[in-house]
Amino acid sequence: MGQELFLSGRERFFPEDEIIVSKTDRKGKITYANDVFLTVSGYTEAELLGQPHSIIRHPSMPRCVFKLLWDTIERGDEIFAYVNNRAKNGDNYWVFAHVTPWLDAAGQIAGYHSFRRLPRREAIAAVEPIYRQLLEIESRHADRKDGMRASTNHLLELLGKQGATYDRFILAI
Repeated sequence: MGQELFLSGRERFFPEDEIIVSKTDRKGKITYANDVFLTVSGYTEAELLGQPHSIIRHPSMPRCVFKLLWDTIERGDEIFAYVNNRAKNGDNYWVFAHVTPWLDAAGQIAGYHSFRRLPRREAIAAVEPIYRQLLEIESRHADRKDGMRASTNHLLELLGKQGATYDRFILAI
């Protein structure tokens, strides 16, 4: 099994008062990673710079959450999300992410900033069953795009019943 697929089954944590910071270009390639990001992810700066942010994507994360995230930030809006990431050695680590676009001098989106804090355990416990359900919906489809559409529709129906946007729903957890 390649390192990109290896999962250790161990969870990492980082201090509550530290913030993981990264910056990407418009395509999601990492242009900046702070020391906290390097320490928690287990990657060196050289290994991360120029790589897609999905290098740390954990397979337990439903793809529809990232689609929603990208759709939101590409519109120029900010979003909050609970994300389970995968460290270089296969450990996982949960973050409470705040992702925002940053603008160039002409006011156009030039890239994105992500600030990630240690989430509350109760919030993770609340979001995990939802993410498992979304992931299960995605896995029912042979075509990944069909699976993502089905899980996105399910998530939007869930949010509609709550009368909330995704980040408002997440902030209420």
